Amino acid sequence: MIKNLYIENIAVIEKTSIDFTEGLNILTGETGAGKSIVIDSINAILGNRTSRDLIRNGCDNAFVSAEFDELSEKSLEMLNEYGFRTEDDGLVIIQREISSSGKGKCRINGRPTTTGVLKKIGTYLINIHGQHESYELMSPELHITYIDKLGNLNELLSAYQTAYREYKKIYAELNKASFDEQERIRKIDLLTYQVNELEEADLYEGEYEELIEQRNIIENKERIAQSLNEAKEFLNGSEESDGALQILQMASDSLSEIADVLPDADSVSQRIQNAVYEIEDCREEILSMCDAADSDSESLEEIEDRIDLIHTLGRKYGQSIGEMLTFLENARKELDYLERYEENQEELAERCRLEKENAMKLAKELSQKRREVAGHFTRAVKEEMTFLDMPHVELVIKQEQCELNSFGCDDIEILISTNPGEIPKPVAKIASGGELSRMMLAIKNVLADKDDTDTLIFDEVDTGISGSAAQKVGLKLKEVSKSRQVICVTHLAQIACLADSHFKIQKNVSDGKTYTNVTPLDYDGRKNELARIIGGLEITEATLNYAEEMLSGS
Repeated sequence: MIKNLYIENIAVIEKTSIDFTEGLNILTGETGAGKSIVIDSINAILGNRTSRDLIRNGCDNAFVSAEFDELSEKSLEMLNEYGFRTEDDGLVIIQREISSSGKGKCRINGRPTTTGVLKKIGTYLINIHGQHESYELMSPELHITYIDKLGNLNELLSAYQTAYREYKKIYAELNKASFDEQERIRKIDLLTYQVNELEEADLYEGEYEELIEQRNIIENKERIAQSLNEAKEFLNGSEESDGALQILQMASDSLSEIADVLPDADSVSQRIQNAVYEIEDCREEILSMCDAADSDSESLEEIEDRIDLIHTLGRKYGQSIGEMLTFLENARKELDYLERYEENQEELAERCRLEKENAMKLAKELSQKRREVAGHFTRAVKEEMTFLDMPHVELVIKQEQCELNSFGCDDIEILISTNPGEIPKPVAKIASGGELSRMMLAIKNVLADKDDTDTLIFDEVDTGISGSAAQKVGLKLKEVSKSRQVICVTHLAQIACLADSHFKIQKNVSDGKTYTNVTPLDYDGRKNELARIIGGLEITEATLNYAEEMLSGS
């Protein structure tokens, strides 16, 4: 769950820190006080897109930090997957800095990360249900996800999607290959020329480096010969003087002659003799290099021609010989494929048919399971909505077969009737704002056990409702908060009175600047805030008594 949220320079919030608790956390305040800013700050922590407009006027940067503890196993798995660990006290600290230059920074436990990673991990930390989520209900293409989640169909859906992607891949290859005969012949001619040109060049890995080395040797042949001859003479000696080998050998022999009277001399003599052997090996290598330098080799002109050829081919087929050889291999395969076009087409068509059959088999299995789950879904959601003061609601899952797509072969849409005698119709045509809010809450409650998220945030889920419906929404939120942390932004006293922790968001103006503060409320503070919500600007003794009654009854 989220333990602390720290906000700095976000919109009208200069600095504030909110210590959330377990259970039901309620945020209230006047319209425009800054409740949405708190939600925007949490969205930033979750890796969602932010705007530089969020930065407080006159500031260059904004900063948000959130502490999480008591994480679920799924949250810990996601952290481990991306190489992050909790602190010794079990905390995970996520920080995000938003810069006016557009270069923001993200960190998890002090280590840099990306918004993409935040988004992946954030999915299992917090789930925000705002007014916009009610609009999911008016998007029929999303209804299928409710059924799949309730039925634990993700594994089967994943297997289907793998098969579907393979089918679409082969289908695309089949269509790509279906060009006219004239185009095929033109492509064969081009590939034949390219393959022949590269094969005739007979390139091999490392050849270019060898050519450069050979060119350097030829260009420096005289200097090489002079240095080799000098080295040979220094080792072998000349008519006028002894070389290093003879001098070392004489030194070894001299020491050997006194070994009988000075035992240590023998050891030194042997070491010098070993040096003689090593230098003799060096001499032989120098002689070999001399012979190689004197022998006939490719002319400089031949080497330059070969280097030029490699450069010419490189401009067409790749910057390195390795890339050119890869191009050659791919060109050979494509040429072979085009020359065996009809045979390949038959083989590809058969593979495409088999993959489609496999995908269709899994899609039908998925469809059947969805049909079984749909009945349970409608019964469970209807029961929840009945509790939320919609006793006459009727739900129907409209499931029709369609062409294969990434979700299978089903078109699924939830149809609703809110009054007796009405025929169920699409949600967008029937439900009001308040009904949408309650329906969304009902669906979330039905799917609650399938949700791995540690914290649920409801942003003005009370839109369009009042009276007993509002009280029941509050009771339902309270029920959900017994198994996970719930944070709710509300305008209704019937919901706010049920809070385990209540925070007031208040906007003030000082020295021509606007400031928003978030204050945790004690009992008296809660009573006054409930009275404000009930009575508006004028708080009377009667509204205070009613607020106290609501608190005692909760």
